[in-house]
Amino acid sequence: METKKFVYYQDEDMFIGWLEEFPDYRTEGETLDELKANLKDIHEELTSGNIPNVLRVGELSVA
Repeated sequence: METKKFVYYQDEDMFIGWLEEFPDYRTEGETLDELKANLKDIHEELTSGNIPNVLRVGELSVA
């Protein structure tokens, strides 16, 4: 099973979050479990190849 890191915070009654790899694509849920389910859906959509020009975060080794 592959794992992905995500960032989230609670704003009143909602959990707001995004995948660390795709910080420009945010979602929300009424519970942390609902947020995680929505993040899985976003990951599937963004990695499907059906959406053009998806912004990503990468790593670069220098020196």
